[in-house]
Amino acid sequence: MNKPTRYGAIAFSSATERRQRSGGGFTVHGRRMADGADIGEPEELEPQVAGLIRQADSFYLATVTGSGWPYIQHRGGPQGFVHVLDSSTIAWAEYAGNNQFVTVGNLDIDDRVCLFFIDYPTRTRVKIFGRVEVVERADDPGLLDRLLTTSAGPIDARSDRAFVVRVEAFDRNCTKNITPRYRTEWIQDYLRAGRAPLEAEIERLQHRNAELEAEIARLKSSP
Repeated sequence: MNKPTRYGAIAFSSATERRQRSGGGFTVHGRRMADGADIGEPEELEPQVAGLIRQADSFYLATVTGSGWPYIQHRGGPQGFVHVLDSSTIAWAEYAGNNQFVTVGNLDIDDRVCLFFIDYPTRTRVKIFGRVEVVERADDPGLLDRLLTTSAGPIDARSDRAFVVRVEAFDRNCTKNITPRYRTEWIQDYLRAGRAPLEAEIERLQHRNAELEAEIARLKSSP
């Protein structure tokens, strides 16, 4: 039995259906399309998706301009700068930028957004549709202070406002055509772990060598 989903209702259209039918994807995805007025319930983030968001140090944010054009921006920060407030809400502090205010201006007239997260080591990608509430520091300084903190400590950045996203729908894509990439600190950790047995063996041999040298010296000094 077909079951429409909020993601299908947002992302799929009659044009999408035609392409899916001609390309062979309709049998997999068609059941998720809206059936009349049934657009499904807002979707809650799965634990795996929530974990990916919490570990992210960057993502891409799409808004809609006043003339209907898509507008994409990158957002980055230390791991944990994107907070999962609950299974339906994510938020982050907006850092000071170039003062074009295109994204914030777009949200003043249309609160719809799409977020795109990629975890390069596992080649996992997640698309999230949502609606944003822009919270100014003057209206909720406590929220800004909370969002400018991670498990590693405070974030050294200035922020005048927060973006709070109410999740409408999300979708995890396949891993095709994503090149794995690794953070510098991960590589350093792997190298340290790989060197540890060798360093332990070197230390053992150095200790044994010192013992032998001491024994030789003792034998030489014996009458």
